[in-house]
Amino acid sequence: MADSRQDTLQVVQQRYKLRAWIRTRLWAQVLFGMVLGFAVGSLLSPDLGLLDPRTADLLGAWMALPGQLFLGLIAMVLVPLIFGSIIGGITGAGSGGNLRSIGLKLAGFILATTFAAAWIGVGLARWLTPGSGLAGFSTPPASNESGGEAIDGAKIPEAITGILPTNPTASIVQGDMLAVVVLALLVGLAAIQVSREKVAPFLAVMDALLAIAMTIVKWAMFLAPFAVFGLMAQLVMRAGLDTVIGMSGYVGTVLLGLALLFLLYMGLLLLFSSLRPWDFLSRSGGTLLLAFSTSSSSAIMPMTIATARRLGVAEAVANLVVPLGATMNMAGTALYQSVAILFLAQLSGIDLSLAQTLLITGTLVASSIGAPGTPGVSIAILLSVAANFGIPVEGMVIIMGVDRLLDMSRTTVNVTGDLVAARLLNPRVKAQAADPSPA
Repeated sequence: MADSRQDTLQVVQQRYKLRAWIRTRLWAQVLFGMVLGFAVGSLLSPDLGLLDPRTADLLGAWMALPGQLFLGLIAMVLVPLIFGSIIGGITGAGSGGNLRSIGLKLAGFILATTFAAAWIGVGLARWLTPGSGLAGFSTPPASNESGGEAIDGAKIPEAITGILPTNPTASIVQGDMLAVVVLALLVGLAAIQVSREKVAPFLAVMDALLAIAMTIVKWAMFLAPFAVFGLMAQLVMRAGLDTVIGMSGYVGTVLLGLALLFLLYMGLLLLFSSLRPWDFLSRSGGTLLLAFSTSSSSAIMPMTIATARRLGVAEAVANLVVPLGATMNMAGTALYQSVAILFLAQLSGIDLSLAQTLLITGTLVASSIGAPGTPGVSIAILLSVAANFGIPVEGMVIIMGVDRLLDMSRTTVNVTGDLVAARLLNPRVKAQAADPSPA
C-alpha cells in the first residue's frame, strides 16, 4: 500500500512539474498548441468527414481569431520596431579611427556572409521546394500580375531609383518595408555625422519608440500558444495530414542551410586564420551550447566576449566586435527568412521572378542586420515582406509552430559568426591556450 501511495505521489508530482514547465516556457506552450491544434484539425479535417464543409469553415474561422489578432498586433508595430532598431544599431557603434577601421571590416564581413547566407537559403528553397507539397492550400491574391514578370535591362536603373523613399511619410504609413529599411539606414548614417549633442534628443525618441514597440510584441507573444493552436487547427482542417510533409520539408531545408552556413564559417577560419576549426569548436563549444539553449545572442554576450578572448582576440577588439555582432550579424536569421518567404510563396503557388527574389533577398538582409533579438520580430518581418510582394501568410502558422527549434539553431550559427568575425578581424594576435572550462 505504501509503495502504491508513493507511486501515485510521484505521478502527481511529475504532472505538476509538466504543467509548470509548460506555463513558464513560451516555446513549450507554442509547441503544445501546435500539437493540440494539429490533433483537433485532424479530427475535424475533410479526411474523416465528421463535419460538413460549411460548419468546418465557420469553426475554423473562430478558432483562428487569436491567430489573426496575434499577427495584427505584430504587424502594427513593425515600422517603428525596424526603424528604431536599425538607427540604434548604427548610432550605438561609437566613433573614432579604431572604430572606423574595424567597423568597415566588420561591415564587409557582415554584408558578405549575410548575403551568402540569404542566397544559400534561396538556392535550397528553390531546389528543394519545401512548400510545393502543400501548394494550393492558401488563396492567391486577387491580382498578382507582376509575379512572373522579369525586369529587363532598361528598367533596372528605374527599379534601383524606386528603392529610395521619395515620400518617407507615405512609405511609413503604407508599411513599405524596403523603403523603411533604406530610410533608416540613411538616417542612421547621417546621424553619426552630426554632433552627439544635437542628435541626442532624436536618438532618445528612437530608443523610447523601440522599447514601446518591443513591449507590444511581448504582449502579442502571450497570444502565441492560442494563435498557433487555432491557426494550426484551421490549416489542418483545410489541408489534411499533408501538413506533416510540408513541415518536415521546411524544417529540413532550414537546418540544412544553417549547417552549410556553419561550414562556411569554419572554411573562413581555415583559410584566413591560424586557428583550426576543431580548436575553435573545443574552445567555444560551451558558449555555442548556451546559445542553443537560450536562443538569445544578446543574453550570452558576456560569455561570448570571454570566449573570444580565449580564441586569441584582443580585449579591445572583442569588446567592440561581439556587441556589434550580437546586434547586426544575423546571417543565420537571413537564411531562415529567405527559406521562409519562398516557402510561403510556394504554399500559395506563386512563382517569384528573379528580380523579385533579388529585392526580397536585399530586404531580408537589411532587416535581419538591424533586427532586435525579440521573439516575434522575424515573424513580423516576414509578414511585411510577404505583404509587399503579394504573398498570402496563412502558412505562417507552420513557421510559428516550429520556430523554437529553428530559433535555437540559427542563434547558435549567429553566435558562431560573431566569434569567427572577432577572430578574423584580429588575425595577428597569438592564440591563447585553450581553456577547458565552459563558457
